[in-house]
Amino acid sequence: MGMGMANELTGWMNSKYANVDNYFHLKQESERIHRVNDSLINLLKSNFLNPDTATRFIRDSIPYDTLGHRRRYIWRDAEVVSNSVNAERNYIQINRGSKQGIRDNMGVLNSDLSLVGIVVNTSDNFSQVMSLLHVKNNVNAIMKKSSNAGTISWDGKNPLLLTMTGVPKSDTIAKGDTVLTGTYSLSFPPLKMIGTVASIVKDNSSSFYILLIKTAANFQNLQHVFVVENLQGDEQESLDKATRKKIDELKKPGK
Repeated sequence: MGMGMANELTGWMNSKYANVDNYFHLKQESERIHRVNDSLINLLKSNFLNPDTATRFIRDSIPYDTLGHRRRYIWRDAEVVSNSVNAERNYIQINRGSKQGIRDNMGVLNSDLSLVGIVVNTSDNFSQVMSLLHVKNNVNAIMKKSSNAGTISWDGKNPLLLTMTGVPKSDTIAKGDTVLTGTYSLSFPPLKMIGTVASIVKDNSSSFYILLIKTAANFQNLQHVFVVENLQGDEQESLDKATRKKIDELKKPGK
């Protein structure tokens, strides 16, 4: 083999090696950026509550920001290890579990902060997430323009489309309008992207819209996600249960 041919072969092999090396470095870079984004997301103002100046907060282990805002949400990054979109009840499995602080009912968002599901079960190092593409999943949502609330569900058919019901026809809805997470969920931060209006289903028998919503998240290619913990969720849930129990006790005969 001549020197020219040998150099050409060596150059070809080096370029192939460089391509492979670049591929793995890009994957590492992607993971690094995701970790950085995770840190930055945790510093967002929306994760904190403004202090009530009329009362004194008892400082505990919950961190505060520099302005004295008490943290409400913590975001943890995770990778998707398995996912399905073709069943009526689809689940996503991620590589974070109870040992990493993940618990049931925590919201899960895509790397672009669009909603993908909710944690329904955990092991030590993995968690099972009920996807939005699950016929038993119902999510409180609002129209971005009007703040009118409705419910997001899935009919088990098209993995690109969700259904939104409950928005009154007094609202003005157009194709492309944005749908966000609502303000009533203990699992999801409010005002995070769910999708956009793809079409309006004609239904003259009701005073409420039936809307088909194109998902913001690409459920067929989920890779990196965030798991969101509402640090005040337990307190809110406990108060709700205690209130119901209290009212039930008051309704008993002789009370």
